[in-house]
Amino acid sequence: MGRYTNTDLLMAIGAVMLQVLVLRRLLDLPTRLPRWNRWLGWLWVPALAAFTLAAALHYKTPSLADAYLLFGSGVMAAALLRLRDYRPARTMLVGLAPMLLRRLLTVALAVLGWQLWPIPASLVKLWGKVDGYWFFAMLFVAISQKKELVKQTAQREKEEASRQRVAAQNAELERLVAERTALLTQQAEELQTALNELRTTQAQLIQSEKMASLGELTAGIAHEIQNPLNFVNNFADVSAELVAELAEEQTRPAPDAGLEEELLTDLRQNLLKISQHGQRASSIVRGMLEHSRASTGERQPTDLNALADEYLRLSYHGLRAKDKSFNATLQTDFAAILPLVPAVAGDLGRVLLNLFTNAFYAVQKRQQTGELGYVPTVRVSTCRAGDAVEVRVRDNGTGIPEAVRQKIFQPFFTTKPSGEGTGLGLSLAHDIVVQGHGGTLSVSSQEGEFTEFVVRIPF
Repeated sequence: MGRYTNTDLLMAIGAVMLQVLVLRRLLDLPTRLPRWNRWLGWLWVPALAAFTLAAALHYKTPSLADAYLLFGSGVMAAALLRLRDYRPARTMLVGLAPMLLRRLLTVALAVLGWQLWPIPASLVKLWGKVDGYWFFAMLFVAISQKKELVKQTAQREKEEASRQRVAAQNAELERLVAERTALLTQQAEELQTALNELRTTQAQLIQSEKMASLGELTAGIAHEIQNPLNFVNNFADVSAELVAELAEEQTRPAPDAGLEEELLTDLRQNLLKISQHGQRASSIVRGMLEHSRASTGERQPTDLNALADEYLRLSYHGLRAKDKSFNATLQTDFAAILPLVPAVAGDLGRVLLNLFTNAFYAVQKRQQTGELGYVPTVRVSTCRAGDAVEVRVRDNGTGIPEAVRQKIFQPFFTTKPSGEGTGLGLSLAHDIVVQGHGGTLSVSSQEGEFTEFVVRIPF
């Protein structure tokens, strides 16, 4: 046993405390091992006890400094073993192991009172000089490893943050897509509902327009059909009188053969007139039925001269039935030899009826202005134009302004006051001519002078 000073113990305590401080900061022991960190922090208690014991024994005991170094190193080694999965901790354990083994050997020899031979003693002494350098070398390696781990951790955290950010963006995009999909689905359903309502409304408006045009025909038909009915009634009455005269002549003792033949001739002529006017009334009724019923779409050879003439008179008489004071000059110029065109007579009749009604409406409005010398005139002409037949409807009414002419075939556009027009007449007429018959419908006009519509139907 030798004599030791308190300086050796103080240096030992300082060395242990320094190592503890280094390990606590390097390995983040307060976070990773909070319990062992507290124990390491309490190493000053056994240091104080050793220092007190050495002072009480007047430093005549075996080296308490080596014993304290062994104890402190053992506690630090135990803490490092708990963190063996952490690479810097493993490195520091490797750095601390030679120092721990040397201190264990020194304490063991001191306790047992053994002495090493000169050569082993020199090696142990050299070992004591080298293990400190070894510890600090491993410390620098551990610091480098920690920096690399910190960098890797930061990189992983950055990647994780980036991944989470991308995941959050994807989730947000999915939410937005889901919301937009739901919105688009809702809008699609609303649009489909609106489309169905529009189709229903369109069908109702078309039916309303057709019924309106049928109403325009009603008065004209009533007036027009009255003429053949009057003729039928009159010739029927005359024929009844002729039959009575013939029967009376035949009852005489000496019938006059010449008178009988004359009566029979008159009777045959009356019956022919009755048949002709009856057929005329039937054709008017048939035309009205064709106009009112839904179109079958079948095209039949159609005489546009007869069709235009019939609907012109029906439209004129229809307007006069509403306004007895209205009179207009009707001019017709029908081509003598006009080829039949394949058409749906009822549909083309609606087109012509609409054009004639608009023409009479225009001349009536101009007449109501009180213009001196004005004579309402509607002119209808037909002609062959190449491989098509043209029907021209011209009036000397109020005319159509340029701005209005650009919109005249648009659905629901009308210049008539509210309640007098739906704005579908010319639009439907344009569709019937262009889409239904492959023709054209054009208009030319000068405000305050005239308006002329041209219907062109190929044959």
